[in-house]
Amino acid sequence: MRQGSNRHRWRTLIAVATTFLLAVAGISGITLTSAAAEAPSLAASAGCGKPPTLSSGPRSIQSSGRTRNYILRVPANYDNNRPYRVVFGFHWNGGTAGDVDSGGTSGYPWSYYGLRAISNDSTIFVAPQGLGNGWANSNGQDLTFVDDMIRQIDAGLCVDTNQRFAGGFSYGGGMSFALACARPTVFRAVAVYAGGQLSGCDGGTQPVAYIGLHGLRDPVLPISTGRSLRDRFVRNNGCTPQNPPEPARGSLTHVVTTYSGCRAGYPVAWAAFDAGHTPGPVDGSPGDYEPGERSWTRAVVWNFFTQFDDTTPTPPNPTTFRLRNEGSSRCLDVNGANAANGTPMIIWDCHGNANQQFTQNGQALQVLGKCLNVPTDAAAGTRVQIQDCNGGANQQWALNSNGTIRNAQSGLCLDVNGASTANGSAVVVWSCHDGANQRWARA
Repeated sequence: MRQGSNRHRWRTLIAVATTFLLAVAGISGITLTSAAAEAPSLAASAGCGKPPTLSSGPRSIQSSGRTRNYILRVPANYDNNRPYRVVFGFHWNGGTAGDVDSGGTSGYPWSYYGLRAISNDSTIFVAPQGLGNGWANSNGQDLTFVDDMIRQIDAGLCVDTNQRFAGGFSYGGGMSFALACARPTVFRAVAVYAGGQLSGCDGGTQPVAYIGLHGLRDPVLPISTGRSLRDRFVRNNGCTPQNPPEPARGSLTHVVTTYSGCRAGYPVAWAAFDAGHTPGPVDGSPGDYEPGERSWTRAVVWNFFTQFDDTTPTPPNPTTFRLRNEGSSRCLDVNGANAANGTPMIIWDCHGNANQQFTQNGQALQVLGKCLNVPTDAAAGTRVQIQDCNGGANQQWALNSNGTIRNAQSGLCLDVNGASTANGSAVVVWSCHDGANQRWARA
């Protein structure tokens, strides 16, 4: 894969990235689903209908008390009455905004990970420059930098604010993941190429459309790290958990899986490939330095992004929601739809009836006009029930980023007893762990 100025630089990238980690401790494959929500809508920015105040080329902006830089690419046929899609491309550790913008030795066909060349001049592209050629995001300053760029671009150009996307490789993948966690209502979807949790994950509990791409033989960020990032959004997006198929080692192929069961507008896709640490693998080629324009990742990511054209996602905080257990794929349910005080909670096949429809009021979880409750002296194994709301700590629950739901008073977590998966299984509180029978997703 030739992405920097030359092949030597690409190998240097891998060495630099490895040091950093130690210090930190075909076109087919994507099935375009009905993930896009029903109502078409363009959310025009303040720059629409006005003469543009920004043009293609290097830009600078003040952010967090210092000068930050980025490269902007505006379509040659720019129309100030047309809201445009915006794609942010984040460079890798040791890379630069110029590398992303130029496409390295592959040139224009690999500009912005190959998306610019196949966009047919339909998209605004942004290549931010990281501090020290990285994305440490210390004190959230890189998130603030992105916020500041968005404000400048929205004011100066005509942008469809429902159509912002981010993607990046390695450290840039970590920054894209950080945006998925912290700015899920700002970005429509993200693509994480061989990434890790390197730039933090502030928030990380809301849904966002997500595609992860990772090599089986990645020596810098093992594929297990990519799976972990993916699984956070499998939970957040309410997708049906699975172990998606991956190609065999030595096959030099790739497999793309689109998860089922995800909330409308919030798909998750996983692209595993038999190669190493690269954003541009080529089927049939054993190396990681193939010309990017030959890679299947260009079309797969572009198709993932453009499935959302002219659509608005279902709001990430619906008035009501279900809580689907990851271990059983069944939902938290008031037994028998009985609204009486003391009725126990169970798991049951997910449906749309009122006894599975929750609302969140502060830290209280309400259903059938009652609150999710455990006795004030609850020990591990105590049944969870509904009770008249009283504002007590025994009725307050923290929805954690790993999918667990912890009771404020007891410190115990919502648990399907014995990790059972059968309809009618009891729901209790238990010592918190990361097992699938304690992980719940809004659905």
